Amino acid sequence: MAKHVIVIGGGAAGLMAARYALNAGAEVTLLEKNEKLGKKLYITGKGRCNLTNACDFDALMKQIPRNPRFMYSAFSLLDNQGIMRLFEEMGLPLKAERGERVFPASDHASDVTYALERYLRANGCKIMLSTAVEALICENGALTGVKTSRGDMRCDAAVLATGGLSYPSTGSTGDGYRFLKALGHSITPCRPALTGIETEESWCADLMGLSLKNVSLSAWGEKNGKRRLLFSEQGEMLFTHYGISGPIALSLSSALDDKFRGTELRLDLKPALNEDTLDARLLREFARMPNKQLISCMDTLEPHALGEAVLSLADISPYQPINSVTQAQRKAIVRLLKGIPLTVKGLRGFDEAIITRGGVNVKEIDPSTLESRFVKGLYVAGEVLDVDAFTGGFNLTIAFSSGALAGKSAGESV
Repeated sequence: MAKHVIVIGGGAAGLMAARYALNAGAEVTLLEKNEKLGKKLYITGKGRCNLTNACDFDALMKQIPRNPRFMYSAFSLLDNQGIMRLFEEMGLPLKAERGERVFPASDHASDVTYALERYLRANGCKIMLSTAVEALICENGALTGVKTSRGDMRCDAAVLATGGLSYPSTGSTGDGYRFLKALGHSITPCRPALTGIETEESWCADLMGLSLKNVSLSAWGEKNGKRRLLFSEQGEMLFTHYGISGPIALSLSSALDDKFRGTELRLDLKPALNEDTLDARLLREFARMPNKQLISCMDTLEPHALGEAVLSLADISPYQPINSVTQAQRKAIVRLLKGIPLTVKGLRGFDEAIITRGGVNVKEIDPSTLESRFVKGLYVAGEVLDVDAFTGGFNLTIAFSSGALAGKSAGESV
């Protein structure tokens, strides 16, 4: 008789765990406290679901700033390339876009959830929606069941895939951390990650909604008494009412250490040009329109509002005639175009964060099976682990891969 595995959480990690537990020969029950599966998946990738990335393995590992080596066993079972093959085998055509980000060809995030749900239902998985887990039941150091809103349920093993704290409206309310702490596990402090950055500079609000492409954002700070580059990435950025957002700002939010307040940022608007080349370009533009106002020249380089902001930071009137601009003023404009200073004031909260940084201490989880080292028969997967990555489909890769290993291990263990 097949043994019983309960999967707690119907998100990316839980859905994949249920699939792999079924394939290992277990009887599987999937518990989801929401009224539908994959609620958070529906909003990923702006509703399109960037489910993985088509990069090579080395590039994948470099996108995981915390505890990447913990994922070796999970990736050896199901890596990003395997995730792509798996979904296409389930009848979901995929496509790769800029940055090797992988999306369903339909551009519908719901198709990712449906592909897994169809497979689970077709292979006998019992799916219980609107069923909240309230506690884990353990006897003599082994998991024997779960306490739910519908009563206690016995099982031979369970996969905990309850997510983190980000987007709590989707059900990610930190339940898993509470369950694990009650069993003696330690939780690395959690904070929002892949979220917007609040700046000390209020002028960013004047540019709210302005999106920039091909700019570079870097962060500087002190390390061992020396000023060092902490982060640098080129890509897209967005000005907001609180500061900055967009892909490179989100990545920066994950790269910052816990003492992020006051971190110096530099926004390079022309990363493809060095200062001398940019200065030469300004001189050519000046020569072309000597009698016009300076803002006319700035309009050839940047969106109008941003050009005005640069001149304001340089304390130069946008209406100054170009033929009266001094060398010192021109050099000041060049320096700002190559490095507008910004200062980190704070990070946006869990309501806006794509992921949670922190989670259960991975030293307390066996990386080869994802079984708890404290409770036999309890496996942990997804965002509840202290493993996270930058943007580009890498966090869902972690969720799917860890879910696969936890599910397979749970199914085989019983």
